[in-house]
Amino acid sequence: MSDNTRSAPDLSVTIAGVRFANPVIAASGTFGYGREYEDLLDVGSLGGICTKGLTLEPREGNRGIRLHETASGLMNSIGLENPGIAAFMRNELPRLLGLGPVIIANLSGSRIEDYAEGAALLSEENADGRGVDMIELNISCPNVKAGGMAFGLCPADAASVTAAVRSCTKKPLIVKLSPNAGDLAGVARACQDSGADALSLVNTFKALAIDLRTQKPVFDNVSAGLSGPAIKPIALRMVWEVADAVDIPLIGMGGISNAEDALEFILAGASAVQLGSITFARPSAMTETIAGIENWLRLHGLARLDGLIGAAKPQNESQNDK
Repeated sequence: MSDNTRSAPDLSVTIAGVRFANPVIAASGTFGYGREYEDLLDVGSLGGICTKGLTLEPREGNRGIRLHETASGLMNSIGLENPGIAAFMRNELPRLLGLGPVIIANLSGSRIEDYAEGAALLSEENADGRGVDMIELNISCPNVKAGGMAFGLCPADAASVTAAVRSCTKKPLIVKLSPNAGDLAGVARACQDSGADALSLVNTFKALAIDLRTQKPVFDNVSAGLSGPAIKPIALRMVWEVADAVDIPLIGMGGISNAEDALEFILAGASAVQLGSITFARPSAMTETIAGIENWLRLHGLARLDGLIGAAKPQNESQNDK
């Protein structure tokens, strides 16, 4: 049988009962609410779209410089600028639901009470019984009751916010982990034990840039989040380690730019991947990655993608039962 007549490989993956047509998801904070990229790529061909971070109340975001390029990376200090969950549900969600991919609402907050109320609002559905497909809980935001410590840095705090959100929604719950945690595996296990259906990792790394002209930090908040190709090897190592620590699906991210990068994360234990910073430089990166994964499977005579999940592990066992 020729390559032209051979059946296309099955790129679909299922995470927490939700089927994705392919494993490529637009990362939160880099893709807006989908419509911003409609003129640049076939948005409907993506496996999923993770919305820009949403909070209970509208936020204006941080002042001063928000983006700063580094060697092989991008630093950001956006500050969760968003219209608030109610405005998102009213103005953005109806259009998102018509695009086709799985819709994941990224939920952020400063207090556990805000997370819980936000999750309840995001769980509402329209008259047709439609709403967001999943919630991604961002636990890298400041916990004002703990003196500014992020919920995601401590297993106990991560467990508390995950449990609170779990009690307020029946939607499949993904918890997004911070790479800045001292015990990332411990945080991952705490989230799993508190009701997370899946984990996404990693968020940006805490970093610093100094402007030599002013001799001061580039960002008003001093530190900012580093993403892009520079963090990929570290993010990949973290996915590998967390895959050994939990029994729920992982969504890998961190410097993924192409199909080869994505496949490395899948082989390390991720069921799907998110692409973020690369879309600023190359908007077609996600669709190119989907095509590249399909071509790689064809080249290696593989009929299904999900058989590769965790295949690089020493025990050479698939993670398909997650």
